[in-house]
Amino acid sequence: MKPVPNRFNHPQEEEVVVGLWDEIDAFGESLKRSEGKPKYTFYDGPPFATGLPHYGHILAGTIKDTVTRYAHMTGHHVERRFGWDCHGLPIEFEIDKQYGIKTKDEVLEMGIGNYNEACRSIVMKYASEWKTIITRLGRWIDFDNDYKTMDINFMESVWWVFKSLHEKGLVYRGFKVMPYSTSCTTPISNFEANQNYKEVIDPAVMITFPIVGDEDGTSFVAWTTTPWTLPSNLALCVNPKMEYVKIRDEKRDAFFIVMGARLSALYKKENMYEIVETMLGEELAGKKYVPLFNYYADEFPGAFTVLADNYVDDSSGTGVVHMAPGFGEDDFRVCTRENIVNSRNVPCPVDENGRFTDVVEDFKGVYVKDADKSISRNIKKRNRLFNQGTVKHNYPFCWRSDTPLIYRTIPSWFIEVSTLNDRLLENNANTYWVPNNVKEKRFHNWLANARDWAVSRNRYWGTPLPIWISDDLEEMVVIGSVAELEELTGEKVTDLHRHNIDHLTIPSKEGRGELKRVPEVFDCWFESGSMPYAQQHYPFENKEEFEQNLFPADFIAEGLDQTRGWFYTLLVLSTALFDKPPFKNLIVNGMVLAENGKKMSKRLKNYPDPMNVVNEFGADSLRLYLINSPVVRAEKLEFSTDGIQGIIRDVFSRWFNGYRFLVQNVARIEVEGRKFSLDLDVGSKTENIMDKWVLSSLQSLLAFVKVEMQHYRLYTVVPKLVNFIDQLTNWYIRLNRDRIKGKLGEQDEQYSLSTLYQVLITLCTAMAPFTPFFTESLYQNLRLLLPADEQEDSVHFLPYPEPNEDLVNEDIELSVSRMQSVVELVRASRDRANVPIKYPLRQVLVYIDDESYAESVQLLEPYILKELNIKEVNFVVEDTSSSIKLVISLNSKVLGPRLRRDIGKVKKASFQLTQEELRTIESQEYWEVEGHLLQGDDYSLSREYTGDTSRYEPSWSSDVLLLLDTQIDEDLDKEGVSRDIVNKIQRLRKRAGLIETDKDVSVYISIAEGEQRTLVLEAIAEHLEKMQARTGTTILSMDQFNEDAVLLDTETDTAKDLEVVLKLTRNA
Repeated sequence: MKPVPNRFNHPQEEEVVVGLWDEIDAFGESLKRSEGKPKYTFYDGPPFATGLPHYGHILAGTIKDTVTRYAHMTGHHVERRFGWDCHGLPIEFEIDKQYGIKTKDEVLEMGIGNYNEACRSIVMKYASEWKTIITRLGRWIDFDNDYKTMDINFMESVWWVFKSLHEKGLVYRGFKVMPYSTSCTTPISNFEANQNYKEVIDPAVMITFPIVGDEDGTSFVAWTTTPWTLPSNLALCVNPKMEYVKIRDEKRDAFFIVMGARLSALYKKENMYEIVETMLGEELAGKKYVPLFNYYADEFPGAFTVLADNYVDDSSGTGVVHMAPGFGEDDFRVCTRENIVNSRNVPCPVDENGRFTDVVEDFKGVYVKDADKSISRNIKKRNRLFNQGTVKHNYPFCWRSDTPLIYRTIPSWFIEVSTLNDRLLENNANTYWVPNNVKEKRFHNWLANARDWAVSRNRYWGTPLPIWISDDLEEMVVIGSVAELEELTGEKVTDLHRHNIDHLTIPSKEGRGELKRVPEVFDCWFESGSMPYAQQHYPFENKEEFEQNLFPADFIAEGLDQTRGWFYTLLVLSTALFDKPPFKNLIVNGMVLAENGKKMSKRLKNYPDPMNVVNEFGADSLRLYLINSPVVRAEKLEFSTDGIQGIIRDVFSRWFNGYRFLVQNVARIEVEGRKFSLDLDVGSKTENIMDKWVLSSLQSLLAFVKVEMQHYRLYTVVPKLVNFIDQLTNWYIRLNRDRIKGKLGEQDEQYSLSTLYQVLITLCTAMAPFTPFFTESLYQNLRLLLPADEQEDSVHFLPYPEPNEDLVNEDIELSVSRMQSVVELVRASRDRANVPIKYPLRQVLVYIDDESYAESVQLLEPYILKELNIKEVNFVVEDTSSSIKLVISLNSKVLGPRLRRDIGKVKKASFQLTQEELRTIESQEYWEVEGHLLQGDDYSLSREYTGDTSRYEPSWSSDVLLLLDTQIDEDLDKEGVSRDIVNKIQRLRKRAGLIETDKDVSVYISIAEGEQRTLVLEAIAEHLEKMQARTGTTILSMDQFNEDAVLLDTETDTAKDLEVVLKLTRNA
């Protein structure tokens, strides 16, 4: 084996591994080797390549890579194709910025062809950087066989999807009020509108609407936070079943009608008005009022009427709603129902850029949100403004341009999702999500209320809708393939983007002239939802393979925000096409936030650049930090480099030190002229209980990982793996150092080293999907001890280790667990008594009520004595001593909801239990109290020590209590001093860079004068032989110092409050 450094440089060693993978084409080779094995299908959601990967991409990519690596290692062929989302607003937005484009007219002036080709030119702007970064992060995915949503094959499959939906009667054209981005000049879907809400302050105005022919001159008072919609007002709406009041305004000496429950919104005091009459809303329906503006007075003869509908409530405003059917969903619905407007004629005097058209002559050309103040001034001037203020509320913004959305009625092409709701819920129920609550609550609720999906966008760079239609909209042809388009148009088609097909026409079969393509393109979510089919060019290619092996996916993973994005569109399309869920298993990750808990922002620079983190700490450290955090349970993670450093310190450093310890001892054996004989069958030969324990624990770990990974619970697997590393380094290696170093004989040395090797190489294989670089680096050295025909080129070519049931010994695992409990409790007692571990103590008394506990722990007594520096462990089967008491603790979290009012009585009863009663509860393992049966987790019993603590320091847990004898006599004191000086020598050796086999060194010691000097000198003299054996160093008095020796290092320290000087030399 090759020697290893004292510290592992993660970034540097990872670069070496990247070079190795390139040299042996590791990913490609792994795919070749798995050909013919059962397929494990994975879908990768396509990102945009117009920006660099952020932590959200890295997190999801790490989860995907971990799961797919594991699937490969468990005997599957896992195709992993990268995908690119090439169309849509993110690309267009970049071109708009580059060319200063702000309106549709400017796009048309540039030419759609030039505009689209400009978009195409930047689509893959950062593709090479993505490949470099993703590869450097250790993710194995195929960039060469990637899919792009702008490729003709992909787009053709999207057309097939749409035509299939049309043939099923799920496509229609309709007018609907939709979220609309004026900056991007396109409608967006409801789930896109939900992505970017902000708290804003908007105007809140109350306007009067005089009732036509009312003898008192009574006016309705309506309320709105969008004054810009008032020029389009066609109706008012009230709730038919709620009470309304006619009041006389004392100050204005005028009559008004509002909802009775909303009077407080108009008047601060009751003496400011007088209620003249009350009525239900339905009595007001049909009344006419004087229009606020006359722009549509002649066009809609049924307008300016009071309507009634239950959507009006008493939560805000005046209870009288102003209705502009071109800009409100309920407005459009109610006005259409009452035949005030119809789907072919809806007043919408706002152009694509959000500016008033010539119809609204008083404000023409003004951007609607800028017109609010002008409109308010106008109606105030005409004495129609009742009140003016502001309101703070959440308002949707465009997720791409970060500008306010408006709601407007637009003709769009829809998928009739509402008819699929039951099937969507059923198919969702047949999927497995981690965590499950996202599926059962957030996603289920979204599906239950799913609306029809507007899939058309009034844009340019996208997959065009394959609809050719007559001028009168009566004849329509939906195209499902390139061949069909070529056949119907007689033209050769090589690209499906707008500028290459918009000129193509189809002769009418009904004598309606030429059918022309509608101008819209697909919502890019429709494309990403089509990716299972389009990436395979289904059904034009790979039809049988797709239907048998590639659909549905075994696994997908993305962030929580995709519950209303990709997860939703995948499920809608797969349900509509095949009535199947598109995936079987899904991991949802949460959001990675800045360290202060706020959203990561490039502008604020409130997070470290991901590649700077990788270059400083390594990719594996970042990977393990992310997947060992709450974010893999769809919770939030406040990103901190301190957390990454903690992973290096608590996981990788310990793991590496254990590995280095193995390498050092194999090297030591060779330096001593012997050969280390690796025995991979050591588990069946060794009788050492710690060897058996660590091998058994390893099998238990592998069995646990197998079950948890089958259920995609990374959040349980990683902590368990990390805990095992702690068990290996802090327990197995610590307690077996002398055996591993050969101090207890050659057979113990061979068995312990073989055990350690087997654990390390198995751990490397088990952790390979999680930390691919570190495990590869260790494996490349560990494999050198294997027979040549068993040495694989990469750890990632190995099968995932299966648990060996023959090595499992649950009794030994229980014994070690109990031993660890005793050790931890004694350490706690030492800390409280302020007795450092270097000072030996006489005994620890362990009180138990189960003799089997003593028997299991006594198997490990030598380890306890050595680890705790104690001379004796004495077990005491519990008696009725008054100083040892049983204590009961109730689990209020469990019992509170169950017992309700009786919880107080049960608590009181628990305080009154005698020791005899508690022992009875302990033996029978239940407690009947106040008519309730308590058992299991309802309560816990533990022991407490109430006796004299002047000599004994107690510690206890739920199943054991111990007393540490803290009295130190002179012999113990001397032994403690000798251990202290050994530790100083070891530190000095380490600082000088010496290793275990460096034994031609001496240390010279001088002790300053003082009261304790004799004790220190006697301690050295009495324990000299042991001290020299433990340090591998000759210990001499300073007055014997050899001036010819090479001085390696010097240290000045203290022992028993006396100055101690140590000089380390290499013998001449």
